[in-house]
Amino acid sequence: MVQRTSNAEVMSMDLSPKKPAKAYASDGGAYYDWSPADLPMLGAASIGAAKLHLSAGGLALPSYSDSAKIAYVLQGAGACGLVLPEAAKEKVIPVKEGDTLALPFGAVTWWHNAADSASAEELVVLFLGDTSKGHTPGRFTNFQLTGAAGIFTGFSTEFVARAWDLDHDAAAKIVSTQPGSGIVKIAAGHRMPEPRAEDRQGVVLNCLEAPLDVDIPGGGRVVVLNTANLPPVKDVGLGSDLVRIDGKSMCSPGFSCDSAYQVTYIVRGGGRVQVVGIDGTRVLETRAEAGCLFIVPRFFVVSKIADDTGMEWFSIITTPNPIFSHLAGRTSVWKAISPEVLETAFNTTPEMEKMFRSKRLDSEIFFAPN
Repeated sequence: MVQRTSNAEVMSMDLSPKKPAKAYASDGGAYYDWSPADLPMLGAASIGAAKLHLSAGGLALPSYSDSAKIAYVLQGAGACGLVLPEAAKEKVIPVKEGDTLALPFGAVTWWHNAADSASAEELVVLFLGDTSKGHTPGRFTNFQLTGAAGIFTGFSTEFVARAWDLDHDAAAKIVSTQPGSGIVKIAAGHRMPEPRAEDRQGVVLNCLEAPLDVDIPGGGRVVVLNTANLPPVKDVGLGSDLVRIDGKSMCSPGFSCDSAYQVTYIVRGGGRVQVVGIDGTRVLETRAEAGCLFIVPRFFVVSKIADDTGMEWFSIITTPNPIFSHLAGRTSVWKAISPEVLETAFNTTPEMEKMFRSKRLDSEIFFAPN
């Protein structure tokens, strides 16, 4: 049974945005992750977060994880090899910036930056997922199939020979030649499988090309991923969205009303963030910038105001079809409450209540600067 963090513990936690630390690297790239020791809400929410950076020719070796994940391509282009448990057949998916993939339990993946120039753009992939069934709450445990720390090298030569029907010498050679990292660089001239466009079908949604769920001129735009436009998120148990707000725009104060956590990675730009928790206490007031991650606890209210250059973020929500309530704008909860109730609740006059209700009648979720 998962032990729920107490209200007092959540209210006392450091919620400030954090950047990841490098876990391992090679000449093919690097893997970074966020630790619950640095960002305690990861452990409280049982959420893992990591980033993969692959340089030209870099290959992230085949692996699987103890957690279901959402992968979002932050930068660059390349290929993702994917073998799902029920399929036992590899998909070789061309991926590019803006692509989102849902990776359920048991999915085996590899990632490759096929660029052949040292000056080519890195392939950068963000992973956010549910660690509630994992070995370490708040952190992914990845199992490499090959490599010095891979499954292959853990078995004795006898077991490898028996399992793969090899003679002793062949088994010993395979085990001893495993590369030393979860990331390698492809040798010059080595051919990799060609990505197939048809393998994207039903597996990938590009958030930069998908129809907008919200489009507020001068305010911002949202693409929401759920079971309707990316069915595999049902197996992952997570929803996600990409939000882009214009310079100086504001995101309406709001909260997830279905007991979900919001895990937010700032993709570009930056801005001010405020989070209000239990008893009206402001638990976070800070500036978030590109590369940072932060988590909003269940039912806490969050709002953001972008800097001059705007702000873009990718979030997961710990339910596949999230529901939000907003406290300002045309769809505000306060707009639906009876005037007489608001007058008493705010201890104000009918005139003040009418003025309050008359504002933001044509604005929804995002508010452009005046």
